[in-house]
Amino acid sequence: MSVTEREHIRNAARIVVKVGSSSISGDNAGAIASLVDALAEAHGRGSEVVLVSSGAIATGMPYLNLDARPTDLATQQAAASVGQNLLIFRYQDSLDRYDIVAGQVLLTAGDLENPAHRGNAQRAMERLLELRILPIVNENDTVATHEIRFGDNDRLASLVATLIRADVLVLLSDVDALYTKPPHLPGAERIERIVAGDSLPGVEFGSTGASGVGTGGASTKVSAARIAADAGTAVLVTSTTLVAQALRGEHVGTWFEPAAVPSGHPLP
Repeated sequence: MSVTEREHIRNAARIVVKVGSSSISGDNAGAIASLVDALAEAHGRGSEVVLVSSGAIATGMPYLNLDARPTDLATQQAAASVGQNLLIFRYQDSLDRYDIVAGQVLLTAGDLENPAHRGNAQRAMERLLELRILPIVNENDTVATHEIRFGDNDRLASLVATLIRADVLVLLSDVDALYTKPPHLPGAERIERIVAGDSLPGVEFGSTGASGVGTGGASTKVSAARIAADAGTAVLVTSTTLVAQALRGEHVGTWFEPAAVPSGHPLP
């Protein structure tokens, strides 16, 4: 059953992929090329692909002579302003190999709570996809405040997937799947599949990874996956290094079964 479910990704009409800061910044900046290879392969077989990419602050940090993620909002905003420009350039430079054009979409939590802004964002992304543009979405860190932030881009990705009614959401990190406890601990077991409504009793999730540049972790991915799955979007959680296999529908990662959503069901 699980293999068949994952094969759904290969034939999905609309896919949202989320990648974290630590996977495509700093020493891992070179990983953008292999990520783009996988996205382009899916795009080339006809899927509509949206990338939700963290990394603006982490990418901008070296240019502000920062060796650690800033804690004050103004410096975060300054780093994001510099880093977002560089990040999109790196993606487009890699996408040029496939003659794919990227479209930048910056959102705040307030945008998706305000009906008018939400509608504008939805129409813009729908049109980009119709034009075979690859939207690259990130939180608009330059104007976001602590009070209205998404908190992490896993949640942003789930809301984007819900907004555009994606068939599949792929959440990438530095771990190949979800485990019953942090994978470095004895007795940790890989979770193959999570059915709709499963509260995961007895599962222990660790905190944010050790890179120090991201804001998410296993628990944020589970929370985000539930948002998307509850709205009818299937979710796969796996590592950035396995993105090509994931988008080909191979048996990797942890699969979240989507809830059955009646036709015409309003979006949350």
